[in-house]
Amino acid sequence: MKKNDLKKQVAEAIQACQEKKAEELTILELEKNSGAFTDYFVVCSGTNPRQVQAISDEVELRLKKKLGLYPNQIEGYKQAEWILLDYVDFVVHVFAEKARKFYDLERLWKSAKRLDAVEMAAPKPKAKSSTVRTAAKKTVRKKSKLTA
Repeated sequence: MKKNDLKKQVAEAIQACQEKKAEELTILELEKNSGAFTDYFVVCSGTNPRQVQAISDEVELRLKKKLGLYPNQIEGYKQAEWILLDYVDFVVHVFAEKARKFYDLERLWKSAKRLDAVEMAAPKPKAKSSTVRTAAKKTVRKKSKLTA
C-alpha cells in the first residue's frame, strides 16, 4: 500500500476519534525492525463504556463509508474496556481510562515514534509550482530595484 493512502486512512481514524471526543489521542509509528506487525497504532481513551463503543463505532463507520475499508478483526467490543480494530496496516486501540493505565501501550512500544494527531489528520498544503515561485521572485526583484 502507498504511504499516502495509509496516512489518509489513519487520518480518517483520527478524525473519527476526535468526532466522538476521545481523550489522550496518541499515534505511534512503529519501526520496521522492531518486530511490529503493523505500521501505526492509534491509541485513545473514552470516559465510560458507551463512549468507548461510540468511538469504535465511529472509526469503523467512517472508514467504511469514506474509504470502503473494513477492519480485519474487532476485539473487546462487548466488554468495552479495550476495543481493538485491526486494519492490518494500522490498529486502533480504544481504551477505558483504567485499562489504558494498566496496559500502558505507550510504555511497551516506547521505541515507536510519537506523531502529532493534528499533523496526521490535517491535509498538507500543496506547494506552489516552480514556475509560479520563479515568477513571484522576478516580480519582487523588479519592485526592489525600482524602490532603490
